[in-house]
Parts: sequence; structure tokens; C-alpha cells
Amino acid sequence: MIDSTPRSLVFDVFGEYVRADGGYLTLGALSRLLGPFDVPPDSLRVLMSRLRREGLFDTVRSGRHSFYVPSERGWRVLDEGYVRIMGRPLAPWSGEWYVVIYSVPETERTARVRIRKRLAWLGFAPLAAATWVSPRDRLDEATAMLEGEPCVRYDRLVARSVGPEEDRERANRAWDLAGLADRYREYLARWEPEVERVRATPPDPEAAFVRRIQVIHEYRKFLFEDPDLPMPLLPPDWPGSRAHEVMLENFEVLREPAMRHYREVTAAMPGPPEDRPSPAVPPLPGTL
Repeated sequence: MIDSTPRSLVFDVFGEYVRADGGYLTLGALSRLLGPFDVPPDSLRVLMSRLRREGLFDTVRSGRHSFYVPSERGWRVLDEGYVRIMGRPLAPWSGEWYVVIYSVPETERTARVRIRKRLAWLGFAPLAAATWVSPRDRLDEATAMLEGEPCVRYDRLVARSVGPEEDRERANRAWDLAGLADRYREYLARWEPEVERVRATPPDPEAAFVRRIQVIHEYRKFLFEDPDLPMPLLPPDWPGSRAHEVMLENFEVLREPAMRHYREVTAAMPGPPEDRPSPAVPPLPGTL
């Protein structure tokens, strides 16, 4: 069983598989795809209704069938996750730190938790309770998020430290780099041997589909811990880069049988309404 939430499973299926297949999916087909992950149909129905209320999905009715398709906002969320998982910053570090300082009333604890989680996803970490830093310029994304929280007051700064030793000390204080390196090594021990194993003996389509989602979900956890620190801030022999390569290798070698399983499951799915134009499905980022 994969330690994941049904919400992230839904986003993985739409972001990778449904995108390549026209954008539509029925609830029944989605339920069959998520069957190996122990997502009950009733729970999935409730989840999809919630995602629709959040403005992330639209629905189209045709007879007794409902077709789900990501909204424009939903595709933006999917693309953001894709870029974070598949891409790595290549530009050299400017030596600058991007700082967000915010204040939230004590009565708005839910907003505080939401802001912290979102800042962590963007690659920020706390130097103090409400002072978060990142070596990558994601101030625009942070600003867009903070502007959506009416209760918050915030300041943004760009700063530079007095030297490389202080930069490395700051990185070690903000992020648990030793613990993160250990978790990367555990990921490598689990998935590095799988690449050649799958090449030698391809799994059946359903097993490939499950394994491909698993390799992404186990890697996704790092996105909340690893801000893609520049090399000058990292300890020697950093395993994160190799872990990313191994994730991509597994993802690619499992692509064909996993897609075959998706097409087998959706082969009997009814088509969308004939009078409904095909949804605008954006290409994967970087393929324009």
C-alpha cells in the first residue's frame, strides 16, 4: 500500500495520464484506476466533489455519466507540481536569499498552517517562526499565495550574507541536511536497483502503473524538505541529485506498460458529450 493521500493520487492520474488522453475521465474509470490504492468509491466521489468546489475541476454531464476535467486553475496546479518534480534549477546561485516575513492573527491558526505548508512547498524554510528564507527566487509564487490570505500581513526582502561560511551555516540551520541526505540514500537503496530489474523483466501493466505512481509519491515528499539548494550550500557527496536521476529513470522505464494499463481500464469508458467541445488541455511544461 502506498502511503499517500487520495487527493495526490487523483492529481497524478490526471497530470500524467488523462492529459495525454484528451482531458476527460469518468468517476467509474478513476475509481478502477485507484482500486489498487484502497480508495473507496464513496470516498473518491466526496473528494471529487470537494475538488470541484475548490475550483480545481469541472464536470460535464452526459446521460447518467459525469466526466471530470481539470479547470484552468487545476491545470496550473498540476503544471506547478510537474515542474517541481521533474525539473531541477540549473542556474548558478546569485548568493542572494529571498525572505518572507509575515504575521497572522492568533485567531487564524488554520491560515497559519496553510501558509507554512505552502511556503515549504515553494522551497522556503523558517529561520524564525514567521521569517522564512529561500536561496531560489520564488517570491512571485509566495506573493500570489499570501495575497490569497486576507488575514496576513507580510514583507518581502532580498538579502545577501557576509560570506560563504555564514551561508552554509544558515542552510544547515534552516534545513535538516544530514537527515535529508539519509532519506535520499534510503530512496536510492529502494529504487536504484529497480531500473535494471524492470529493464530485464518488465512488470505487467497494472503493476507498472502502481509502481510508477509509487516512485513519484515517495520522491514527492522531498519537495517539502529539499529547496533545491545550490551546490555551494550543500555538503560534499550530496545524494539528492542522484535520487532525482533515479526517479526519472524509473518513471521513464515504466511509462509504456503503465500507459497500457491506463488505456485498458479506460477502453470501455463512454465518450464525452458530442456537443461538448474538447477541453483545452495544455501541453506539459517545457514541451511548447
